[in-house]
Amino acid sequence: MITGLDHIQLAAPPGTEDTLRAYYAGTLGMTEVPKPPSLATRGGCWFEAGTARLHLGIDAGYHPAKKAHPGVRVTGIDAFAARLTAAGAPVTWDDNLPGHRRFYSTDPVGNRLEFLEATG
Repeated sequence: MITGLDHIQLAAPPGTEDTLRAYYAGTLGMTEVPKPPSLATRGGCWFEAGTARLHLGIDAGYHPAKKAHPGVRVTGIDAFAARLTAAGAPVTWDDNLPGHRRFYSTDPVGNRLEFLEATG
């Protein structure tokens, strides 16, 4: 039986770990979690905030996820959007999900991300 979602993995091109750390830890405010030694040799990095866990795995044949994406719950969505905009990340608002405010953005390697906050 499924009991929950452990993590989401996104791909990234080789050699982008420092850029990913700056964005996910610095801009988004997530905490980097050390990878187990048996997986650390593969590169990439893992982050978490609250119950959200995101793994960035290195893929030599990388292509950014333009449609598939994690939906990340936030509080204070306007301030969060302003934070991303100030860091140079794109913010595209979408009002098509009843009961939520949300916007889409991309990480520095082009992966699509959704940020949403319930309104009720």
